[in-house]
Parts: sequence; structure tokens; C-alpha cells
Amino acid sequence: MTKQLFSFRRRAVIGASLALATGALALPTFAQSAFPSKGLRIVVPFGPGGVGDLTARIVAEKLASQLGQPVVIDNRPGAGGVVAAESVVRSDPDGHTMFLMSNGTAVTASLFQKLPFDTVKDFTPVSTLGYFDIAVVVPASSPYKTLGELVAFAKANPGKINIGSINIGSTQHLAAELFKSTAGIDAQIVPYNGSPALIGAIRGQQVDVAVEILAPVLTQIQGNALRALAVTGEKRSIVLPEVPTAVEAGVKDYIASSWNALAVPSKTPRAVVERLHKEIAAAVADAGVREKLRGLNIDARSSTPEQTATLLASDIRRWSGVIEKAKIPKQ
Repeated sequence: MTKQLFSFRRRAVIGASLALATGALALPTFAQSAFPSKGLRIVVPFGPGGVGDLTARIVAEKLASQLGQPVVIDNRPGAGGVVAAESVVRSDPDGHTMFLMSNGTAVTASLFQKLPFDTVKDFTPVSTLGYFDIAVVVPASSPYKTLGELVAFAKANPGKINIGSINIGSTQHLAAELFKSTAGIDAQIVPYNGSPALIGAIRGQQVDVAVEILAPVLTQIQGNALRALAVTGEKRSIVLPEVPTAVEAGVKDYIASSWNALAVPSKTPRAVVERLHKEIAAAVADAGVREKLRGLNIDARSSTPEQTATLLASDIRRWSGVIEKAKIPKQ
């Protein structure tokens, strides 16, 4: 009787242990398969209608169809993206709230003395959505036909060239500062309050050259009002393939690109991050999405979470160096 009781108890303990082990193994799978359990939100640090906002909306529409849940856009502009970023950091780390990160996020991390979050530690980047070019342009009547000619004149005539950009601390402004230091020229940068004012200035020849995101000046280039001397990315633009990169045009190491990505709070479970990455990569690879983004002059490209984190860290280091060298006061 005692032996039978011992055998029964032994079998019961083994069975319970197996059940617990099986349950423990099944938990991550269950958690992953249960995501998403509700609608998702993408917090955008820009107002409606801009390139970043439209990018998020195009991708959100595709994600909603893939995930079977609504994906809404929450526009929260202001303070260099700090307001939007902080709201995501403080949200539940369950993958249902994402942040539209960009190279502007790296600029903010470099330009602000103190932020209410750590840009690197408090976010887990999931994937890039795409890259959009920055262009170096001159008026159509400019004597400079190539970037090399412009640089040669600037070196021979220190202080004679004016470079137009938009607001101090913007990506365009820092890209202009990087152009100065990389090309080794002495030139004055003139910031304007937004793209329309800059375009008016360059067309009116109030500045000799401008450094601007390609999208606002593309129609001016295509209409022969402006001439693009170079684009500043690692490769040629998908919409202006005949225009060389700055490196090809002779300014070695001058690379400055603008990009967008999606990120989640750092404590988001890895299984959820991987699911989001898989869905985002599929959305970005979709032919319809790529065509829509191309219409915004965006080169649709996804990346792994690790690659996106490396891109963010690299840009923070790059812009910190530019800000320090240009002696731009931190905010």
C-alpha cells in the first residue's frame, strides 16, 4: 500500500513538473501570438502634411491591413520632437505605441543639454522606413556647373560664398555646417525660416548655394530654376539619378542623409519587437508602399533593430561633432 502511494505521488509530481515546464515554454509563444491585442498608435513629432507625417500614414495603412488592427497617427509637434518622444517613453512598453524617429531625433540628442529621457537607452529602434536626400543647389544662372567648381572658388576666395539653409539646429543647417568643414572652405551660413523663404532666397540669388531636403526643391530643379550640384547621401537619388553624390563630386567623406524609423519603449518584450520588425519590413517592401514613398522622393528601406540602433548612435556622434565644431549653442 505504501509503495503504491509513493508511486502515485511520484507520478503526480512528475506530471505537475512537466505541465509547468510546458506552460513556461508556451508563454512566450502565447504572448507573441496575442500581439497586437488592440489598435496601435504612431506618435509623430511633426505636424500633418509633411514628409515625415505622410511617410508614417502610408506605412500605418499597410500595417493595419497586415495586423488586422487600426493604426492611428498621433501628431505631436514641438520642442524638437521632445514632446512626442517623451509621451512614447512614458507609454506602456507593449508594442502598441511607436515613435516616428528620424535623424532629427539624433540632432535633438546632440543639441539639447538635458532631455527628460535618454535617446539611446529609453528607446528600442525597430526598423527604418526610408531615406530622403539632401541636395546642394545653386540658381540656374550660377557660374558653378559642378560642386568641384564651387569648392575651388570658395577655397580661392575665403568668406565670399554664402550658403543658405533653414533654421539653426535643423538637419539642413547642420548639413551645411558639415559641408563647410568637410570641404575645408570658409563660408557664411545664412539660415531662413523654412523652405519657402530659402527657395525664394536662392532663386533671387541672395545666397550663392543652398543645402536643402530634396523634396521642397525638386520641382524647381526639374523646372530648371535651380541646378543640383550634388546629393549628400551614400548613393544617388532615385529621382535624380544623373546628379552625383557629393563624394563622387570630389568632397570626400561628405555624407549627410535624412531618414525615418519606428521605435518603441526600451522595455518592450523582444518577441513583440521582432513581430513589429517583421511586419514593418513587409510593409516597406510592398510594391504599393514603395511607389507611394517614391512619390515623396523617399527611398523605402527597412533595417534590423540592431542596424537602426547603430544608425541612430552614429548620427548622434556625427551631429554632436558638427555642433561642437560650429560652436552652435546648446539649448
